[in-house]
Amino acid sequence: MLAKVKSSALNGIDGFIVEVEVDITNALPSFEIVGLGDAAVKESKERIRSAIKNTGLHMPAKKIVVNLAPASVKKAGALYDLPISLAVLMASDQIKTKNIEEYILLGELALDGSLRSIRGILPMVISAYQSGYKKVILPKGNAKEAAIIEGMEVFGAENLRQVAEHISGENPIEKTIVNSEELFAKRNEYDFDFADVKGLESIKRALLIAAAGGHNVALSGPPGSGKTMLAKRLPGILPDLSFEEALEATKIHSISGLLPEDVPMIVNRPFRNPHHTVSAVGLSGGGTNPKPGEVSLAHNGVLFLDELPEFRRDALEILRQPLEDREITITRTGGTNTYPCNFMLVAAYNPCPCGYLGDKNHDCFCTEGQISKYMSRISGPLLDRIDILVKVPAVSFEELEGKKSGETSAQIRERVNKARKIQLERYKGTNIFSNSQLTPELMEKYCALDSAGSNILKFAFEKMGLSGRAYNRILKVARTIADLENSENILPEHITEAIQYRNADTDKV
Repeated sequence: MLAKVKSSALNGIDGFIVEVEVDITNALPSFEIVGLGDAAVKESKERIRSAIKNTGLHMPAKKIVVNLAPASVKKAGALYDLPISLAVLMASDQIKTKNIEEYILLGELALDGSLRSIRGILPMVISAYQSGYKKVILPKGNAKEAAIIEGMEVFGAENLRQVAEHISGENPIEKTIVNSEELFAKRNEYDFDFADVKGLESIKRALLIAAAGGHNVALSGPPGSGKTMLAKRLPGILPDLSFEEALEATKIHSISGLLPEDVPMIVNRPFRNPHHTVSAVGLSGGGTNPKPGEVSLAHNGVLFLDELPEFRRDALEILRQPLEDREITITRTGGTNTYPCNFMLVAAYNPCPCGYLGDKNHDCFCTEGQISKYMSRISGPLLDRIDILVKVPAVSFEELEGKKSGETSAQIRERVNKARKIQLERYKGTNIFSNSQLTPELMEKYCALDSAGSNILKFAFEKMGLSGRAYNRILKVARTIADLENSENILPEHITEAIQYRNADTDKV
């Protein structure tokens, strides 16, 4: 007898429907799975046998053939355990159902028949909903994550027996409901606040501009000057995360298996801080079964690279293309996957191997050769893709002793939101959401300078020996400064301030 049920699979960060077909015939007992499944799919035969037996049901002693269609696309993971086992029970007349075609089935089985959580639930449920399916049965641990999709009926089951009874109508499973408004009420709850940072007002100003325009930042300074402290507080002043941005970030973390069971949706800007020993694949993504790397996990958030010169050169060079295209394509033998990576890069490093070059409180004993070798680990093309480069000075004793607190992250974020609102309105219908994404055509329209501003920029360009890319980045930063001042035009003082954030470009910070 033949039975068919629907499941899903992943291709990059998107899902697609998989039809699970099971045919049982009177022949020598065997159990075969075809349809280009990986090792985890092949091993599901033993899990399914034990789960059905330990659930109190019967595993047919006949020839069982399972096909996962489309057969030309590779299937990976243990998520087909549940749909295959249900189809086996249906094909052997142990379950009667009339509406199985309405459901998408997903889940890994334990040997006792219980259901284990799987990764990548959100993109698969989204694709199922877009394909016209309105009901899904999956492990209870994944139910809240799936339930954030409005209009999808989600049934979280604890074991195979529950699913069988639900499908047959004997004992329906209660639907899982999640209130997305309550989730978003917890937005902007960060552990770090800018009010904790004493002094460094000019650096706070630079980070305000960076957040307002989505600009990449490089911070250079002696050890203990506050570079890491500042970077960790940057997500707290970024614009409020929209529902669409939250869905994108959640999909990526779900695929990577990094979404906690009690967190159905990411509502705060991601902050990724990989160690400098991270490999090129760890940063960009990939592997035998490709999955997102750090650049994609930081999507719609911040990628913080502390001690930048200590990173492997090949890993750093991988950043160049994602910084421009805001997506990364991973090509492996099994196929090609494209992951989004629209992140803010924040780099921090010392100005020399000992860290005290230019510090008035400590002597630097590094030779010119050592300094040159140290800084040469950061390529010019990579620095060229950073909009704002600033030196972070050591904080004085008087500033540390002072009891006066600066602006809170919430107060700064309010100013950032106003500037971003101006940009969203200005670039409506262009697929541009911040000044950092401006194309040359839009720059001509929105970054026009008067004669005074043009002369200032020309002098700086020739004096500092800037590249064409650096010229464009100065204009983009100036546009953001003007937005923060609610100025329709870029004024000479905006250009002057933007140039100050490239001063370090001449000596690589």
